[in-house]
Amino acid sequence: MRGKKIRAVYRRKIIGWMLAGTLALAGCASGSGAEEEIVIIEREGGGGGHLQEEASAEGGSDVPAGRENAVAVGEEEESPNENIEGEPEVIEKDWSEYFGGLNGAAVVYDAARGQYMIYNKELAMTQRSPCSTFKIISSLIALENGIIEPGDSPRPWSGETYWNENWNRDIDFYDAFRSSCVWYFREVIDEIGQEMMAEELEELLYGNRDISDWEGRLNTNNNNRALTGFWIESSLKISPLEQAETMERIFGEGSVYSEKTKNELKKVMLVEEENRTDTVIYGKTGMGKAQGIVVDAWFTGFAENMEGKVFFCVYLGRTDGGDVSSAAAREIAIRIVPETFFESRSRYGITESGL
Repeated sequence: MRGKKIRAVYRRKIIGWMLAGTLALAGCASGSGAEEEIVIIEREGGGGGHLQEEASAEGGSDVPAGRENAVAVGEEEESPNENIEGEPEVIEKDWSEYFGGLNGAAVVYDAARGQYMIYNKELAMTQRSPCSTFKIISSLIALENGIIEPGDSPRPWSGETYWNENWNRDIDFYDAFRSSCVWYFREVIDEIGQEMMAEELEELLYGNRDISDWEGRLNTNNNNRALTGFWIESSLKISPLEQAETMERIFGEGSVYSEKTKNELKKVMLVEEENRTDTVIYGKTGMGKAQGIVVDAWFTGFAENMEGKVFFCVYLGRTDGGDVSSAAAREIAIRIVPETFFESRSRYGITESGL
């Protein structure tokens, strides 16, 4: 385990609360200079990732009632980005042309500038099952704790025939990640165990952190123990906004994870494209069904070029008559993300000669 922990504590002077179409700043208490904190904790027994606020002993909370269902937008207590003063900037975007009528949302987070670009804000704040995007998290935990050794990672196939032919063989970490092999990561997650998983998700502030359905019995689309789990249409849920912020906690400047682990993740997350732009994109797809219908499709990750790094998530929800898939979410992200680099550069007056 790492010595430095990401704490579920946000300074009032930098936390933003996004709810009901408003971004509000929770300011310091009455100019008293008291170091008041809001501790974000998951409500026991609550569903849908509801959050509860508790003020520290040094003064009472002045946060208006009703914000317990908000999603926090801000930097952790020890983040290097604390030099960004004031509210995070939220720009609502009309990216509907990229979605082609599909029900979806997109978030692009530029942590260095404290800027969020968001399409369909309500859906961007709605928590859904992460599905195979969770392989980023399980890989992160397993690599960081020696459960996966990249140079010696093959696992033997049981002989059971799965619907995906790529899974019907002995398979190593790299192939398992790229082919999204569920049985491989089911074994990895069982080796991580519930205690370590709970601790790591708490450090990451990952969605509702609900792993109570460890076996995945809530999944209505599959009852094969090797192909189900809490992260597949089950108890664990996360919003597109939280996905983008999680990517920043892993790959951003304030990351507590080792360079070795991050480099291994970058290898398997690299999107192999024919150099559409000078922007390199890393990500993972995910897709989930209920009663045979696709209800969740994702592509989340980060992108970088000479101008910096952004963290993103594209989500597609059930769309009757629409072709909802993780491949579609991926293609939308590949089109949107390079545009956001150009727009941010223009907004901040950065020119080619100034790079």
